[in-house]
Amino acid sequence: MLTGFFYTLRAAGLPVSVREYLTLLEALQAGVVGPLSEDACSIEDFYHLARTTLVKDERHYDKFDRAFAAYFHGVEQIADFTREIPADWLRQTLQRLLSDEQRANAPRYDYDELFEELKKRLEEQKERHAGGSKWIGTGGTSPFGHGGHNPQGIRIGGKGGGRSAVKVWEQRSYRDYDDTQELGTRNIKMALRRLRRFARDGAELELDLPGTIRATAANAGWLDLRMVPQRHNRVKVLLLMDVGGTMDEHIPRVEELFSAARAEFKHLEFYYFHNCVYDYVWRNNRRRYAEKLPTWDLIRTYNKDWRLILVGDATMSPYEILQPGGSVEHHNEEPGAEWLQRLTHAFPHHVWLNPEPQALWEYRPSIGLIRQLVGGRMFPMTLRGLEEAMRLLSR
Repeated sequence: MLTGFFYTLRAAGLPVSVREYLTLLEALQAGVVGPLSEDACSIEDFYHLARTTLVKDERHYDKFDRAFAAYFHGVEQIADFTREIPADWLRQTLQRLLSDEQRANAPRYDYDELFEELKKRLEEQKERHAGGSKWIGTGGTSPFGHGGHNPQGIRIGGKGGGRSAVKVWEQRSYRDYDDTQELGTRNIKMALRRLRRFARDGAELELDLPGTIRATAANAGWLDLRMVPQRHNRVKVLLLMDVGGTMDEHIPRVEELFSAARAEFKHLEFYYFHNCVYDYVWRNNRRRYAEKLPTWDLIRTYNKDWRLILVGDATMSPYEILQPGGSVEHHNEEPGAEWLQRLTHAFPHHVWLNPEPQALWEYRPSIGLIRQLVGGRMFPMTLRGLEEAMRLLSR
């Protein structure tokens, strides 16, 4: 079985050697994690062992994750809430087409009622349901489950698509944006020139020491100072990037922007958030629960001289912005709107870059809310949008 896994990794572009593969086999034989079976070794234990022995550079972690998932056909791990939900309840056997009337009559609950009703379903439900409007299941209009339609439910298992869930019941893993991504399209290259122009807002000239030496020698020892434009800027940029969920659609464009920023800004600090900024941010998506930075510490660490650039599609449930506990991943004591106001107050020079097509903004209520909270300083990630954003930040 593992021979095929080895060739899958090689096909995915991972530089895995035969020696490293043999090391993995030796570790299994020595009982480091036990035999790869349901009783003796979890797939998670084997995953960590395989990654440790086969991957020598953390730049390849994402390639490894995708190859591992493709080979072992892994399923998403459902986070513990009150009890385990049988996997059979969440198995979608067909894609049901719902009529407009069924969609309009889908049951709705306010934010607090939603969790009370979920607790009741967990206590009462004894078997699988599909296509209904009440129980945890698939393909219907129930607020609980996946594969159907509800304007404000809790997605449990499965993949999202409607973008209307106010909570997501699963443990999700995000990957860091790749800052070595090559800039391929003409528009992004043009945007890079705008970033480069903004990056040179520091001192106009600096001493050209090699040129001064050559000119002085050619001038029979008389000092001849030569100056050149400063290569690196004095502008300090704090980059906060939304990651995961609906942002997966925009990964290539955000990575191109991230690569440009890393190349052009000498003073650049970056952090991640999901959907909306709450009480903490993080630098590494693999250790985001263990190495969190409180947002208050972020505000205290960087002063108002830093330019704040937030990158995100601002596409989420309005609850995630306005409601305490609205985060889909943890219970936030204060709403995201409060944290955004603190950030914009702490960093007067700020913009929000949105990769979502601007023509769709009016159909996303959350985009309107975020746009209002950042004082209208939201720009599309287009050539013109980047130029306008950089011009505003340079004032």
